Amino acid sequence: MAKPRALISVSDKRGAVEFARELISLGYEVVSSGGTAKALRDAGLDVLDVSEVTGFPEMLDGRVKTLHPKVHAGILARPTSAHMGQLATMGIEPIDIVAVNLYPFQRTVDSGADRGEVIENIDIGGPSMVRSAAKNHERVAVVVNPDRYPEIIEELRNTGAVSEATRRALAAEAFRHTAAYDAAIAGYLGGHVLEDQWVLGGLKVQSLRYGENPHQQAAFYRLSGARPSGLAAAKQLAGKELSYNNIMDADAAVTAAAQFAEHTCVVIVKHGNPCGIGIGATLAEAYQTALAGDPVSAFGGIVAATRRVDREAALLMKELFLEVIVAPGFDDDAVAVLTKKQNLRLLEMPEADLFAAAGWQVRPVLGGFLVQEADSAAKDLNERPPAVVTRRLPTDEEMAQLSLAWKAVARVKSNAIVLWKGNGTVGVGAGQMNRVLAAKIAIETAGERAKGSVLASDAFFPFPDTVEAAAAAGVTAIIQPGGSVRDQSSIDACDAAGIAMVFTGKRHFLH
Repeated sequence: MAKPRALISVSDKRGAVEFARELISLGYEVVSSGGTAKALRDAGLDVLDVSEVTGFPEMLDGRVKTLHPKVHAGILARPTSAHMGQLATMGIEPIDIVAVNLYPFQRTVDSGADRGEVIENIDIGGPSMVRSAAKNHERVAVVVNPDRYPEIIEELRNTGAVSEATRRALAAEAFRHTAAYDAAIAGYLGGHVLEDQWVLGGLKVQSLRYGENPHQQAAFYRLSGARPSGLAAAKQLAGKELSYNNIMDADAAVTAAAQFAEHTCVVIVKHGNPCGIGIGATLAEAYQTALAGDPVSAFGGIVAATRRVDREAALLMKELFLEVIVAPGFDDDAVAVLTKKQNLRLLEMPEADLFAAAGWQVRPVLGGFLVQEADSAAKDLNERPPAVVTRRLPTDEEMAQLSLAWKAVARVKSNAIVLWKGNGTVGVGAGQMNRVLAAKIAIETAGERAKGSVLASDAFFPFPDTVEAAAAAGVTAIIQPGGSVRDQSSIDACDAAGIAMVFTGKRHFLH
């Protein structure tokens, strides 16, 4: 009676020698190829080369090794008399275990290798064997994850077989493995476009203690098919483990800070919304301005900075309870100051990623997901100068502040209103069901500072009530998209109050 047969051909060779040795001790014949076969033989194991099974040598620099009926028929044959009879007629031995993981495509991309080397690391034979074995999990155990080797050996020792439940779980893991692999290749070759099929692959960065709430499971993944970028590329210098909410809020802070890349800027985010944004000649000055925007909400917030954190800024930041600080760098003496707060997380994010466009955004909904281009207001007014629609023109100073307020309001949840004065926000109204309520919250937060401020709205005013509230608070200029059938009523309200108003022609909803 023929021995059971296992095919082992792996790029990740962790545990491969031990796995093969255990299988051989259990009576298996091991088939292997290339570097895996060499590693097993070097360990003193007796293995059968794939070319001995197929009767055909490797060719095309190793591109063709396992693509042969004597391999795939051995994997795909079902445990029926008809299939087994055909194998016997053709002199093919069935393969019972397939331990295969794929050429290191993603690792090659991450290394910055040239395109030719990356393309050579697109595996063909490996995915074919994995998919064949996973399809035939009725009979075959497919192993793509070396961490699974011990449990398979344990089952074989205890029962003489790999259970149906385990084979099914291994098959699901295998199809995830090949799907993520193909998604990485598709992303590398063509990026993401809104075609009929959207393919997205993820590689786990870390498991998280929980999600938004303690009863929810969560993990952090980075996009496959490209080198690590954004928060997935950030280096944590200090502090306890990041949480789901930390990452979400850090993303909101970084995205808001990216609007102000040309400035020395600090953004403070709380629960997904900027509660303070400030610019300054120094980072310390920018931080003080951002904090002054809403010092109450800033407690427990997330900070993103557009410049390296120096000691002066660090000394100010350590005075407030903050969860995370994200910056393109930290001076050594700043780290020394901030690490005195043991739980404070310091994230060093590559400057290019801090200011890069976010690309595509994918959001799950019940039964599916939505995909859209990431939004940014950073270049709006350069690409299309705003149109003055009121009798009074904004002054140069007002126009400069309106431009900054416009960048800020684009990163506040809709309905959104921002009051800006001098070098920072003085009031933010976020996520309200009507625009006038958002304005009232921003005005109340600003208090006396509302007088002489400018106002930005992420979308048009359907009624003049927001203008009237702004006028009563002492706002001097407004920037908004325009486009309402009732625009004239808001223009008339501005003219009556002596407020200058400009239309951008572009809205920035953020849901």
